[in-house]
Amino acid sequence: MMRTQIVLLLLLICHFSGFSQVTFSGVVKDSLQKPLPYANVIAQPQDSLKRMKFSITDEQGRYRLELENVAYQVTVSYMGYASYHFEIDTKENTIRNIILKEQDNRLDEVVIELPITVKQDTIIYHTDKFVTRDERKLKNVLKKLPGVEVEKNGTVTVNGKKVTTMLVEGKKFFGGGSKLAVDNIPANAIDKIEVLDNYNEVAFLKNLVENEEMAMNVLLKEDKKDFAFGDIEAGKGNQDFYRAHSNLFYYSPKTNINFIGNLNNTAEKVLTYKDYFEFQGGLNEAFKNGSTVFNTINNDFLQLLENKNVIKSQNQFAAINISQEINNKLNVQGYGIFSNTKDETYNQSLNQYNTFNELKDELGQAQSTFAIGNLNFKYLPNLREQWDFKTQFKKSHAENENIINSLVDTTNSRYLTLQNMDVSFFSQNIEWHKKASKNHTFSFAADFVFDKNNPNSFWETPDPILEGLIPVVEEPIYRLNQIMETKNTNFNVYFKHYWVLNRFNHIYSSIANTYLNQKFYTNDSQELLDGTINDFSSSGFGNDLVFNLNDFFFGIHYKFRVGIFTFNQGAFLHIYHWKLDQQTNIVKNKVVLLPSFLAKIDITNSKRLQFNYNLKTSFSDASTFANRFNLQSYNSVFKGNENLENELYHVFRLGYRRLGNFRGISVYANASYTKKLHGAENTVNYQDTNQYVSVMMLDNPTESWQVRGHIQKKIKKINFGLGLNYNGSKYLQQIDNTFETNENNQASINVSAKTLYTNFPTIEVGYKSSIGNYTSSNIKSEFVTNEPFLNIDYDFLKGFIFSFDYSMYNYKNKFFNQNNTYDIVNTSLYYKHENSAWSFKLEARNVFDVAFRRQNSFSSYIISDTKTYILPRIIMFSVGYNL
Repeated sequence: MMRTQIVLLLLLICHFSGFSQVTFSGVVKDSLQKPLPYANVIAQPQDSLKRMKFSITDEQGRYRLELENVAYQVTVSYMGYASYHFEIDTKENTIRNIILKEQDNRLDEVVIELPITVKQDTIIYHTDKFVTRDERKLKNVLKKLPGVEVEKNGTVTVNGKKVTTMLVEGKKFFGGGSKLAVDNIPANAIDKIEVLDNYNEVAFLKNLVENEEMAMNVLLKEDKKDFAFGDIEAGKGNQDFYRAHSNLFYYSPKTNINFIGNLNNTAEKVLTYKDYFEFQGGLNEAFKNGSTVFNTINNDFLQLLENKNVIKSQNQFAAINISQEINNKLNVQGYGIFSNTKDETYNQSLNQYNTFNELKDELGQAQSTFAIGNLNFKYLPNLREQWDFKTQFKKSHAENENIINSLVDTTNSRYLTLQNMDVSFFSQNIEWHKKASKNHTFSFAADFVFDKNNPNSFWETPDPILEGLIPVVEEPIYRLNQIMETKNTNFNVYFKHYWVLNRFNHIYSSIANTYLNQKFYTNDSQELLDGTINDFSSSGFGNDLVFNLNDFFFGIHYKFRVGIFTFNQGAFLHIYHWKLDQQTNIVKNKVVLLPSFLAKIDITNSKRLQFNYNLKTSFSDASTFANRFNLQSYNSVFKGNENLENELYHVFRLGYRRLGNFRGISVYANASYTKKLHGAENTVNYQDTNQYVSVMMLDNPTESWQVRGHIQKKIKKINFGLGLNYNGSKYLQQIDNTFETNENNQASINVSAKTLYTNFPTIEVGYKSSIGNYTSSNIKSEFVTNEPFLNIDYDFLKGFIFSFDYSMYNYKNKFFNQNNTYDIVNTSLYYKHENSAWSFKLEARNVFDVAFRRQNSFSSYIISDTKTYILPRIIMFSVGYNL
């Protein structure tokens, strides 16, 4: 009750604070009474302590400003027309229509810096019009820009679309990922933010290649160029918690250097192990269309390393990024990243199988070390040609120790699992792009990738293990070993031709070849107490498989535009040849035709409706073809199927987005549907908690759908948001030799309101709710999570920043009628004097000392309800210094 009263009080404060504002609106037209869309209306207050207001007219030329009761100097501008200036001092809502006259060329040019400039696929934000200069990092600046959202994991979206490439002064920041940029670039160094939709690294390919890429370019202030800047920070907390962080930057017209360092034991990960695998480098987006998808089996070991909630943690991180312009034709860029992490985790799970339930406790210790090196050369002999040479290597080592206690009915079992994994990765690719003439453009690429993975596992238990599934010798303690190695060698060649018939008709053709060589080796055995080895090879275990696949394909697409409509249709013809070499040689050939279709309606510059259809194909990796057994976990044995073929599936996507400046409403909606015509699905046979898993090809085995939507509406100085998300899937699976249909439905809603007042705390209140319905064989579960939340950011007394984040989680497992409610609170107080380089911060995390979080998950044969224990309350004092 008290929490509800607080939220209502905050909303009432925000509501009454807006009573002193009036609305100033109207329409901007030319002398012929034709509306002028995207004209800029700027109201500059005559009181220097007040903030400037601005608006951009919509397609009907309408504008709207929320003004205070003070005098303003208003400027209305539109390219090719003379600017119009006037003064207003409004006391009540006012409507004023404005006529602009064509510009007289004899007039001196008037330069007006606009808060937001929209030019086709580009949005430019002048950040000084939105910030209070108390922001610390790039993410704090981005959160104050209209249409920009920053998630906790570092993902940035603009008008509902994800930013895929992050640039600083036009150059990639640590490979282009957004996470390192938003958490580390100092706010006081930022001058402008450019958002580039339909982005392509090769400028003259921008209007030729259809892609979903979006780049964000951070432009720095002039006083931050030819000068080193950054900050360092060190903190000490209770229970020996500590944190040290540094960001150092140097930018000049020819040389850019960035360094990031971090030491902590507060579970702060600058990059996760998942981020490491996503640093793949790779080819230009132009070459990805039409390529075959290669699926890899999810590694449970990697999932263990991705625990975000830990009971102990130590993290070491260092990264350096260097860019050097050798001359006006050659640019060299590279980066190096090192990370070392040690974590301890503790989970308690209630697992629902087909005919029984399991209580499981897991205590884990994991350590991971990885290093990434990247070197890129970009050569531009002229404005119509570009060469790219990209080299990347990665090396990692990970270890995990896991102790599991399992209780089924009255039977208690204990397992020790030790795992270690070494991964080596190397890639080299060369790209050439040439605009030969106005009508003909060519692209060529050659790409080589080598990937080696050595995951080894050891299991120990005093209890019978995998009875009936493995040929163990009975002993007081069972010790099982598995040695595994996978090697992937991939070589690709692409050639593309872009033929521009005229402005509205294009023909794109491509020819390519992909060669894949995969080697998969496993050896499973029992280590007896007398030191001898019980090898399982004679009982059908042990794999030594070579999988070769060659994919020669060519395609042609025709793109044309009629008014506001754009269509792109065509097909790729793939000629597959693959060979399996294990106990017997299997050779297969197949021809697959993959059509695609795109229809796009640019209703206005701010409204777009798009439909995509693709018939896609994919191949599983070598491990799924291996026809001998291998251990998958302490309670699972896996066997592949050499008769697998390529999967085939339809993908339908429909998207709509609208950015409304006049009404202050933004809408993003996306729906997708995937239907597998022919696919590989796991089959499971149970023996208590033990599982024998294999894979088989099925017709029409899977369908899935997703609906996402977000509506944002600004009313006076409050931004209201409504987000909806729904995911569903249905797939066929063989369980204990009987075909079953599994269903998964997850829905969530997020409602929020956020204040945007200048001299008032930024307060965001909201409510999240999610429902998960899982049906597998004869079991069904429903989970509900409700989460009201409150976030406050308050800049006060010229240098203080107060932050407060509160979430209350109410979690319910309806099947077992279990409830769990807990509160997570994090807060901080930051101080930095305007003329001082020193800063001070006092922060508290997990203020209420909550012991665990609650979550649920679903797979093809198990539904889990899990308690994940987290770090205790942390109170830390930090001192920082700005260079």
